[in-house]
Amino acid sequence: MEYLERRRSRIESRLEAVLDGVEPSELREEVEHVSLSGGKRVRPTVTVLACEAAGGKTEDAVDFAVGIELVHNASLVIDDIIDEADVRRGVAAAHAAFGFGPAIIASDGLLGEAFALFSSDDRAMQTVADAMVELGEGEATELVAQPTNEAEYMELARRKTGALFRAAAELGAIAADADPETVDAFGEYAEKVGIAFQIRDDVLDATADPDELGKPTGLDAEMERPSLVQVTDLSPEEANERARAQSDEALEALESAAQESQAMEYLRDLAEFVVVRER
Repeated sequence: MEYLERRRSRIESRLEAVLDGVEPSELREEVEHVSLSGGKRVRPTVTVLACEAAGGKTEDAVDFAVGIELVHNASLVIDDIIDEADVRRGVAAAHAAFGFGPAIIASDGLLGEAFALFSSDDRAMQTVADAMVELGEGEATELVAQPTNEAEYMELARRKTGALFRAAAELGAIAADADPETVDAFGEYAEKVGIAFQIRDDVLDATADPDELGKPTGLDAEMERPSLVQVTDLSPEEANERARAQSDEALEALESAAQESQAMEYLRDLAEFVVVRER
């Protein structure tokens, strides 16, 4: 675990430094509330591990890692507004803490800081822009044409969650100056991990204790929001099996991406973890 903690510490330090430079102070308070209130830092960790697994170094990927975390946090601010969720990571959601206007401005501020970190690399900019198009289209689709079957749900999960995971891994490979085929293989791995993550999230929303989860549960059913459990007749156990299938496909893609290394071991562990996590 020391291996991962050192890398997460690098990410956290850089994240704090980036946010510390935000002006004015009111906006800085808001973006720090959103981004420094906890979080698993899964996506930025994937970025760093993918970079190392592709032959790069931690320092090559830290800015891209922080950038993808900022994009993710910006999206969470909007998700909480749409969902009318007042708690995120065990603390007040941005709109509950500061109001709707400041929360939206904070989301914009996070995106601006993120793209400043990507701006030095055209491939990175394109990768994140593509992911944000997918994410936006997924969010819009969910609002106006909710999925009614498993296939439609899986496409929505690919866009809403898988796209940012894909970008996280592709950014790591890009930071390592990997060839396009390798970049795509890492992206395929991470997209499948993201879908598995989303399916497991749906199961937890339906079954977990809100205090243990750190956020309200039952929102999918309450808001008639499409989760795999709501859209299909699958039991939570069967939904978990679908998550496991995505995890297995992720592992297959990973094996084609790079040689064995410690970073690869942790990427493999992540694909296993997302289907059994309790938070």
